[in-house]
This record gives sequence, C-alpha cells and structure tokens, in this order.
Amino acid sequence: IDRALFAVVMEAYVHGVSTRKVDDLVAALGATSGISKSEVSRICAGLDEEMAAFRTRGLDHVEFPYVFLDATYLKARVGNQVVARAVVVATGVTATGEREVLGCAIGDSEDKVFWTQFLRDLRARGLSGVRLVISDAHEGLKAAISTVMLGAAWQRCRVHFMRNLLARVPRASAEMVAAAVRTIFAQPDAQAVHQQFDRIVTMLDAQFPDVAAMLIDAKVDLLAFSAFPLEHWRKIWSTNPLGRLHRE
Repeated sequence: IDRALFAVVMEAYVHGVSTRKVDDLVAALGATSGISKSEVSRICAGLDEEMAAFRTRGLDHVEFPYVFLDATYLKARVGNQVVARAVVVATGVTATGEREVLGCAIGDSEDKVFWTQFLRDLRARGLSGVRLVISDAHEGLKAAISTVMLGAAWQRCRVHFMRNLLARVPRASAEMVAAAVRTIFAQPDAQAVHQQFDRIVTMLDAQFPDVAAMLIDAKVDLLAFSAFPLEHWRKIWSTNPLGRLHRE
C-alpha cells in the first residue's frame, strides 16, 4: 500500500501538482493524517536519483546514425521568480530504427556555449556513429554542431525553414509558394529532388527573388536528407518526431 501511495505522490509531483493538492489527494485515498511538504520531498528524492542516472548513462552500447536536436521553453521557479528556461533535448535513432532519448539539459538560453557543452557531454558519454544531425537553424545550435559533431552532415528542419520562407511571401501567394516548395520533397530519388529544387528556384525567382535567394542559400542543408535511404526521408527531413516528444 505504501509503494502504491508513493507512486501516486511521485506521479502528482512530476505533473506539477502543488503540495497542498497532493495533501488533499492523499487524504482522498484514505490517509487521514495527510502528507507534509517535507514528506513529499523525501518520497520524491528517488526521482532525482533516477533522473541523474538517466542523464549520465553511457551511450556506447550502439551507434546512432541520426540525431535530432531541439529545445522547448518551460516555466521554472528560480529563487523567488518564475522564469522561462530552455530545455534542450537530443534523441537518437539506431541503424535498425529504434529511437532513444539521449539526453536533456536546462539552461537560461540556447546560446552556443550551452549547446556546445550539451553536445560534448553526449560525446563524452559515448555517442558515436552520427552521420546526420537534424535541427532548426538557431545560430547557437548551428555553431555547436559544427564544433562538436565533426564528420556528420546537418539537415535543416524543413518545417522551420518553411515558416521562415513564407514570412517573406504575401499572404495571398503563400499557399502557392508552399505547394511549389513541397514538390521538391515529393520526388522519387535524390537526383529528381535536386532537379526539382532547381526548377522551383527558377520559377519563383521572377516574382519572389528573396524566396529564391533563401532557397539557394539553404540548398545543401535543406537537401541533406537526399543522401540517405529513401525510406528514411520522411523521418529525417524535419524535427517533427522530437516536437511530438516535447508535446508528450
């Protein structure tokens, strides 16, 4: 019974339920003596140990050819203030398709120093065999990837890129431009992808030269996925799999 009660308290803690509400919950479960803030902390101390073990475990048991990097922002109490903190997360995919959360860290911002330290920690824990890193084009993250993930190509997330691209297009033309760019990613092989890319750039250049210039500048990074197996493309040309993890 105690183990079941502790599990309920820890689950409530993980979901951010206040100590007072945890006390009410425990009382509703029949523990009439309630539960104090210090007791909640004592029960949940085991979570810190589990999390520390998870964040420092070795990563040398298998190679991860694909690594996804992204950040989300959450509210956190720091001292006497509630502020936004950057939570950076890395997931890896093995050659046989298994996905694993490699690590996470919390910082004040997504600057180069923070990302570099995070990636170096992954390397120190044994991360190897990385052939492609998928992320958005955040400057600090890009700089960290080029510094630490030597030997790996970089795939610029097509979803993030499309948002930036359409910001330069009049609303009335946005769907037409988006549809045209999407055809680049609907080709059956790498050669066709590159040929279609060039056709779309030529087509858009007359009416939207800024958009065409953005595409040209991003070509290598936007089409990095095409050097990998066709059956992997839909999973590796964006950070959508990691975005879903953030929502969960």
